[in-house]
This record gives sequence, structure tokens and C-alpha cells, in this order.
Amino acid sequence: MVAGITVGIVALPLALAFGVSSGVGAEAGLITAIVAGLVAAVFGGSNVQVSGPTGAMVVVLAPIVLSHGVGSVALISILAGLIVLVAGVLRLGRSVSFIPWPVIEGFTVGIGIIIFLQQVPAAVGVSGAGHSTNAVAAAVESVARAEWPAALVPVAALVVIAAIMLILGRVNGRIPASFIAIIIVTLGATLLGLPLTTIGELPQSLPLPTLPEFSADTLLSLVGPAFAVAALAAIESLLSARVAASMADTGPVNADRELVGQGLASIASGFFGGMPATGAIARTAVNVRSGARTRVSAIVHSLALLAVVYLAANVVAVIPLAALSGVLMVTAARMVSPTVIRLVLRSTRSDAIVFVITAIITVSFDLIVAVGIGIAVAAFFALRALSSASGVQREALPAPAAEGDEQIAVFRIDGALFFGAAERVLDRITEHDNIQVVILRLSQLQLIDATGAHTLTDLVTALERRGITVLIKGIKPEHLQLLERLGTIDSLRHPNHLFAELPPAIDHARSHIARSPND
Repeated sequence: MVAGITVGIVALPLALAFGVSSGVGAEAGLITAIVAGLVAAVFGGSNVQVSGPTGAMVVVLAPIVLSHGVGSVALISILAGLIVLVAGVLRLGRSVSFIPWPVIEGFTVGIGIIIFLQQVPAAVGVSGAGHSTNAVAAAVESVARAEWPAALVPVAALVVIAAIMLILGRVNGRIPASFIAIIIVTLGATLLGLPLTTIGELPQSLPLPTLPEFSADTLLSLVGPAFAVAALAAIESLLSARVAASMADTGPVNADRELVGQGLASIASGFFGGMPATGAIARTAVNVRSGARTRVSAIVHSLALLAVVYLAANVVAVIPLAALSGVLMVTAARMVSPTVIRLVLRSTRSDAIVFVITAIITVSFDLIVAVGIGIAVAAFFALRALSSASGVQREALPAPAAEGDEQIAVFRIDGALFFGAAERVLDRITEHDNIQVVILRLSQLQLIDATGAHTLTDLVTALERRGITVLIKGIKPEHLQLLERLGTIDSLRHPNHLFAELPPAIDHARSHIARSPND
């Protein structure tokens, strides 16, 4: 319960700030933290996960709000929740483990940069900074439109917030620095009568659940954005749950149940007028560090925020927007870890390239596109490395030598024979001349796909067409069925040209040389 109250204090300014930053308002952020946080705590797959509005979701929602309006967010929340729910039912939870570490870190750095830039309009006292969906362009436009020197007042409030958070963070990491900083700045702004835009009136109770209004055309136009939101919700939630499991022994994480819980959470949030929710890494980490061990802490976190709505809505209404921007700027800056960046850049050249590309595309274009391209680039480098590790080696025949051994070639195929390496293996074997018998050793072959099996069939057929007898040694049981299906075995001159051991294969090859009319 203590952990839940602590997380609630930390979550309050973040929920308000994320709601404002996404364009749907502080009320929606608070509703999401309460409703989605409670539903995900009950139905999710982690014992300590804390869910609600997050910075990554804000980055996706802000351009959607500009394009489709504020009224579309609740409907997108329901649609995305249904998609995530179906993904959980279909047991797709383990798929996040296939996302490479450099992609995750590049994604995180890009999100941090975008969140920071999204706060610039409020930081300089500009509302509705144009229609650009790009955070960089919107930030530049806001600075240009700001009324200087009046804009120095919100900038000063932001600087004070950042200074308090950084100082308290160094004194004791468990102090709710953002909460204390907002109290101090709000009191100062109120007592001094500073001309700062505030959050404004908040409801003093939760709204009744309702189905958002929509038409068929609206629904069709929101399907694409809903899939993007759902992909982000699934990825961030599963990553957050995995981080929580690594921080303390709080029980296993059921990835599929986590998707079900997060899907239900976003659906419930949409019915109450909230926004899509995900597992929140920062709040989950605070929860674990505060001693949480069960779902009770996340439930208490939501109840604590609910108490704010019923008991302190008027107090929250006077918080300056610039103060919330300061909280998010510090949060965003902490997401960009110089230590992690150095580790990635010093790891391997390919990982560094994947990291940089993912970060740049995240900032410049789109989060989901960035993850997709990052995975594709990482896959390209992985396949290239796998192809380089694959190869074919010609081996000498064991002693004692026999007459005609120079007409026998033993080739050992190593690693993987797949679409990235098959052609190179084919060229390597067919470049040899004056050979009457070829022995293909497949016992060291770890992986073969349909392309590799088809290439192997073509190789055997081509060699047999040239009058060269092909013997195959050491096919693994798991590869045999594929080779049979694609005709590799049938392409051999005789069924007894398959061998389990090398000595019988060599003896058989020498018998072919002895019968050769050239000898």
C-alpha cells in the first residue's frame, strides 16, 4: 500500500503532463491513469506493472489529434485495445523478445528527444503551435512565435522545476521530486501572481462510461492509427514488464496475459474518455523500488489518483502548464542515457548503425516505422553475419592414400545453408575440375531453409549431369524431411549414396574410381 501511494504521487504530474502534451487534456491523462491503471493491475501478466499514459504514447497520439481531432482518441483507444487483446488471445506475447537491443535503445532515445521537443510550445507560452506533426518543426515554430520577453516567465518556471528535480534526485532517488517541484512552483506562481497558463478546471468525479460517437468513414480512417497505437502499446508494455522482472524477484511475467490486460485497460480507458495506456517503465521502476510485491500496489496507485479527482481537483487546476512541461523535459532527458549510448556505439559497427538509424527515423518520421526499419536493418546485418559464418571447405581424404584419390573431393558444408549463403556454396563446389566423385558432408550443417535445400538439389543434379557421382554423408534427422520434400534425395544417382559415417562413403567413392573406364 505504501508503494502504491508513492507511485500515485509520482504518477499524478506525469498523468496530467502526458494528457496535456498529447493534446487531449489533463483530464484524459488522469482518467487513463485511474481506469487503465486499475484494469491492467487486475488482468495484466505482471505482479508489479504500473500502467497509464506514457511519453511514447504521447508521441504517437499528438499527430493523430492534429489530423483527426481530440474526439478520435477515445475511439482509437478502444480499437487499439481490441487489437492488443486479440494479440494476447493469439499468444503473440513472446514476439517482443525478437526486437534487438540496439533497436530498443534507438527507439527510446528518439522518444526522449521528441518528448523534450514537444514541451517547447508550453515552455515558451505558445498554444497551438501551427499544424506541423513533426516535433522538431513544431518546436522551432513555437520559439519563433513566442512573445519575448514575456515568454521568459514560463521558461523561468520550467528552469526552476528542472533544478528542483535534479537536486532532489541527487539527494535521494526515492523522493517524489516532480511532485515537490510542482508544489513549489505552483505556490510561487500563485503568491506572486505570475501570468502563467494553468491546467484549468478539472471534473470532480469520473465521467460515466459511454461509447464514443463514430461513423463508418471515421472508423475506417482510424484503423491505421489504431494498429500503430496497438503495436506501441504491446511493445512498451512487454518491455516494461520485462524490466520489472529483472529488478526484483516479484514472480514470473505472463506475456500473453499482459497483452490481454493492457488491451482491456485501453478499452476501458476509451469508454471513460481516456487515451490508450501502456505499461509505464518509470512508474513501474518506482513501484518495485518502493517495495511492491503484488498487484495491490498498482491498484492502490489508481485509487490514490481517484482520491485526487474527488478531493483535490480544484487544487490541481491551478498547476501551471509550464511546470508540467518542465517535469516532462527532465523525464525525457533521463531517457537519453549517455552511458547506454556509449555502450551501443562501442559494441559493434552493425549495432551502432542500427541504433543510429532507429533513433533518427523515430525523431524524423514515425515510431512504429522506426521499429520496423530498425528490425529490418538488424536482420540484414544478422543474416550477413550468418552468411559469412557459413561456408564450404574441401577436406583431404584420410590416410593411407589410394590410387585415384585425386579424383575424389570431400566438401564439408558448415553453419547455415539458407538463401543468403546458398549461391556462394554452389559456386565454391562447382569451380573444381577433374573430379569423378563428390562427397558432401552435412553433419556440421546447423541450419537449412527451403532455398538452401533447393540449391543443394540443383547442385546434385548439375554434378550428376556432368557425370560426377554425388554421395551425401551425415544428414541430420531434422533436415532429412525437408531434403526429401524438395527432391534432394531423389536427385542422387542411387538410394545407397546416403551415408551416416565418412569411412563407408570414402570406400564407396574409391570403388567408383576403381570401376571408372579412365583408369
